[in-house]
Amino acid sequence: MRKRKKTAKFSRESAQRKALVLSLSRALLLQEKIQTTKAKAKAASQFVERLITVAKRGDVNSRRTLKEYMTESLVRKLISDIAPRYKERHGGYTRILKLGRRITDGSEMAIVELVK
Repeated sequence: MRKRKKTAKFSRESAQRKALVLSLSRALLLQEKIQTTKAKAKAASQFVERLITVAKRGDVNSRRTLKEYMTESLVRKLISDIAPRYKERHGGYTRILKLGRRITDGSEMAIVELVK
């Protein structure tokens, strides 16, 4: 039974699900704005929020932690460009804008973007 578990399954095995969220997170950090389904947007948003919080520390340990998930160039961008924007902000680094339903299958679409 699920019993209040937070993770959305997306009808995928755990490795596929982790890869999906990582891929969406990388795209969001590189482009700073992506369009996807509402459920995937929520999952990616939660993960990116945690990464930015870790990046705000900027020490060696946080770099090592981020290196597990991201490439070296993306870690550099995250620590030097993205994290300093949110120095005074305690959470809420991403915004999800609902777009309505996709015509082909009726999925709820959303835009995830980093707050300026």
